[in-house]
Amino acid sequence: MLGITALYAGLIALLFMVLSFRVIGYRRSNQIGLGDAGDKSLLKRMRAQANCAEYAPIGLILLALVEAQGTPGWVVHGLGLMLLAGRLAHGYGFSASPPVMKLRVGGMLLTTGMIALAAIGLIAHALV
Repeated sequence: MLGITALYAGLIALLFMVLSFRVIGYRRSNQIGLGDAGDKSLLKRMRAQANCAEYAPIGLILLALVEAQGTPGWVVHGLGLMLLAGRLAHGYGFSASPPVMKLRVGGMLLTTGMIALAAIGLIAHALV
């Protein structure tokens, strides 16, 4: 059972929903049905949502594989927290007006760091 991964998958799914509702709400209040209509605020919201959709799945797949390998729970939680914190920081930093570059950069460092650590750990485990 992948109980730890399920926790982070659920939390990241809720984050994705928040980012999605920010796009939907902005579209409705500004009557923008398709695309970004040249609206920079909408484009930032759309990219924050899309960036989550681009990075979260690979992170969660790797997290599940790490957990399935029998990795100690504290390590799985550490990786899950890196991914969640990274997605939260990036989502907020990217879509804030003005953008908060430290959060955006820190969020990407946490996210890509988690992906790299999980990938290296899985490769090392597979080669042993």
